[in-house]
Amino acid sequence: MNIRKIARRTFLIGATAIAGGLAVGYYYVRKPYPNPLEDELSEGEVTFNPYVKIAPDNTITIITARAEMGQGVQTTLAAMVAEELDVTLDQIKVEHGPADWTYFNSAMMEDASPFPFLDESFIVEVTRSMMPPIAKLLGIQATGGSSSMKDGYDKMRQSGCAARLLLIAAASQELGIDAAGLKTENGSIIDPTSGQSITYGELAAKAATLEPPSKLVLRKKSDWKLLGKSQRRTDIPAKVTGQPIYGIDVDLPEMIYGTVKMSPRFGANAIFHDDKAALAVPGVTAVIPLETPAGSGFGIIAENTWAAFKGAEALEVKWGEADHPPEDEGIYALFDKALSSTPHNIMRNDGNAETVFADAPREVILSAEYRVPWLAHACMEPMNATARWKDGVLDIWAPNQAPTLIQMTVSGLVGVASEDVNVHITTLGGGFGRRLEMDFVQYAVEMAKHTEGKPIKVTWTREEDTSHDAYRPAAKTKLRALLNPGTIPTALDIHLATPSIIKSFMGRTFPMLSPAGPDRTMVDGLFDQPYTIENYRVSTSKVDVNIPVGFWRSVGASHTAYVHECFLDEIAEKSEMDPLAMRLELAKEYPAALGVLNKVAEMCVWDNNFAKNSTRGRGLALSLSFGTWVAEVVQVNATEDGIVIENVWCATEIGEALDPDNIKAQMMSGIVFGLSAAMGQEITFSDGMVEQQNFDGFDVMRMHQCPTIEVEILETYHKMGGAGEPGTPPAAPALANAIYAATGKRIRALPLSSETDFA
Repeated sequence: MNIRKIARRTFLIGATAIAGGLAVGYYYVRKPYPNPLEDELSEGEVTFNPYVKIAPDNTITIITARAEMGQGVQTTLAAMVAEELDVTLDQIKVEHGPADWTYFNSAMMEDASPFPFLDESFIVEVTRSMMPPIAKLLGIQATGGSSSMKDGYDKMRQSGCAARLLLIAAASQELGIDAAGLKTENGSIIDPTSGQSITYGELAAKAATLEPPSKLVLRKKSDWKLLGKSQRRTDIPAKVTGQPIYGIDVDLPEMIYGTVKMSPRFGANAIFHDDKAALAVPGVTAVIPLETPAGSGFGIIAENTWAAFKGAEALEVKWGEADHPPEDEGIYALFDKALSSTPHNIMRNDGNAETVFADAPREVILSAEYRVPWLAHACMEPMNATARWKDGVLDIWAPNQAPTLIQMTVSGLVGVASEDVNVHITTLGGGFGRRLEMDFVQYAVEMAKHTEGKPIKVTWTREEDTSHDAYRPAAKTKLRALLNPGTIPTALDIHLATPSIIKSFMGRTFPMLSPAGPDRTMVDGLFDQPYTIENYRVSTSKVDVNIPVGFWRSVGASHTAYVHECFLDEIAEKSEMDPLAMRLELAKEYPAALGVLNKVAEMCVWDNNFAKNSTRGRGLALSLSFGTWVAEVVQVNATEDGIVIENVWCATEIGEALDPDNIKAQMMSGIVFGLSAAMGQEITFSDGMVEQQNFDGFDVMRMHQCPTIEVEILETYHKMGGAGEPGTPPAAPALANAIYAATGKRIRALPLSSETDFA
C-alpha cells in the first residue's frame, strides 16, 4: 500500500472514530491483521498468534517485534509472554519476527498526542482512546518513544494466555480430563491427580485447530513468577560469543559493496563531478548519482568496502552552496529573529503571564537566555544497509527501528507494493532514534538497481555518518520569572525557538504529506512538567533552517530540561530558597514528583550547604518524560585539572517495574548519554558544512570520567512509564547546577566545556 492510500484510509477511519458512526470503519479497526507467522513455519511447527510458535520437540519461540539495540527490550517482552504461557526464559527462543503491520506500536502513537502526560481530563482521554485504532490503520511497526513495554504490556501477555488456554483445552481432550483440573508448568500440561503430563510440543498441532478463547483472564501480579523480577538477558549469551548478526555483518552469496558520498552542504547539489579517478581505484566498478528527499550525492559500487571508501575519496566533486547560512553566527541569528517575533504556538498558558509581567517592577523580574547546540546520534555501528533487487523482488537487510516505514518509503523506488518489500531486521549497533530515518536504506535500494540482481552492502564512513545525521535540533530560549522572595515565583514565561522535528522528518520521509498542528516535540519537557505556578506560559517559534533534525534520545526533553531546571535553580538562589525545598513546593500537587525528589534527597543525604566553601558541589534536577518521573543529583569536584563528576544519584517513578535491574541499567545508560552530550558534544558549521567528522571532534564520556551511579525505583504511580530515555533529560541540568554550586559559574550554553574543563 503506498503512502497516498495510507493517508486516505487514515482520514476515513480517523473520521469514523471521531464521528462514532459507519460500521465498516469500526469493523476494519476491530478486524485483526492476518498472522504473519503462518507463511514462515518450519515443518511441524504451529503458531497460535503473531507472538507464539511451538514445534513438536517443544521448542517455544516468542516473537518480540521491537528492535534490540542494547536496551534489553526483547528479554522483557518475551517475559510477558512466558509469564502467561508458564515457561521459563531458558526454555524459549526469542526472535524479532517479520516486518508486518500486525506489530504496530499503538503506545507510541498515543504518547504523540498533543497533550501533557498529566492531563487526564475527559476530552483528552477520549482523544487518546482514538489513537490505537489510528495506529493500527497506519501499521507503523517502530521502536521508539520509550514505548515498547507500555505497548506490549497487554498484547504480549494476552498472546501467552491465549496459547496456554488452547493448549489446556487440547490436553483436556487428549487426556479425557476436565480442563479445570489441569495445571501448567514449565512447558507441560499436568494432571495432578494421576501424575500424567504432556508437553506443549505434543499438543501444539491439535491446540492450533481449536477455537480461540473468547475470554482471557491474565495472571494477578501476586502470582507473577517472571515479571517484576530481574531476569538474565536473553540476548547476552549470543552477544558475548559473537553470534548476533548486525547490519554491518550481513554476508550473502555474490555480494558486492558500496558507500556513499553525499553533498556536505544540506540542500546543495553537485555543480560538477569527474569520476575518472574514482573508477581508476582497483575494485571500483561504478559511480552513480543519488537523488532522494534525504539528500543528493553519489553512490560508489565496488568489489569490497575498502575499495568503495577509497573510490569515494578519489571522486572529484564541486558542490553548490548550502541552503542555510554558512556559519554558526548566521544560523543562530535565525534563532534570535524567531525569539524576537510573536510566538507561533502557546503550549501552556496558566493565569495571565503577559499582564502580570507588564505590571511588575523590573527589579523583581529575573531574565535569562539559554542555548543548546545541534547534536549527532554517533551510533557505534555506522549507517549501513544491504539491498537486493532481483526478479521483481526487493529484499533489505538493515539495522533499523521502523521496518514497516522502510516498506512504505522504498517500495516506490522500484515500483512494487509496500507489502512486497522483504525487510530482514538485524541487531542494531546503537539507535537512539537515528535508525528511524530512511536515508541509509533508500541509498542502498537506489544502488541495488545497478547491480544486476546481486546484493549490495552499503556502508557509510564514520565521517559521512557524522556529517549527514538528522541532528538533535539546536535551540535558544528566553525565560523570565516574577520573583517572590522566600517562596516560589508568581509567574514564569518561557519562549523557545527551535526547528520542528516533525516538519523535518516528514519532509524527507513523506514529502507528499504536510504535517498539521503544533509540534509537541519542540516543547516536551517544558509545557508538561509537574510544577504549579499561578501564571505559567510556554510558547514556541519555529526556526526554518534547512538542517535535517530528527528524534534524538529523549527528543525535546533532552534540551528543555536543561533550560527549565537550571533556570529554576537561578530562581531559587534569587529567592533565597533551597533548590530542593523550592521544587517540593512547586510540585506539591503531584505525589509522584514529591516521591522521587524526597527519595533522591534521602539517597544522597541532601544538604544545600554541602561542602560549603570547598571545591565540591551538588546539583539537582527533576524531569517528567515518557511517563516516567526522574530526579537526579550530581556531585562534582572542581580540581586543578578540571571538573570531576564523582557521583550521580537517581530516583525514578515508573509505575510498574517489570524488570528492575534492566530499568536501572537503562537509567544509568541515559545518564551517561546525557552527561556525555552536556560535557563536550556539539555540531558546528563552517562554509556551510558540518565541522565535526569523527569521534575526535564529537567525543563521548570516557570510562575514567564516569561517576558512580546509584538508582532507586519507585512504583506508586497509576500508569506505566518508559525506561529507555527518561534518565537522559535531568543529567545536563543536574551537572550544570553542580558546577555552579562548586565554582559559582552559571553556564547558560551547552556544551559545558565551552566555559569549563573536565578532568
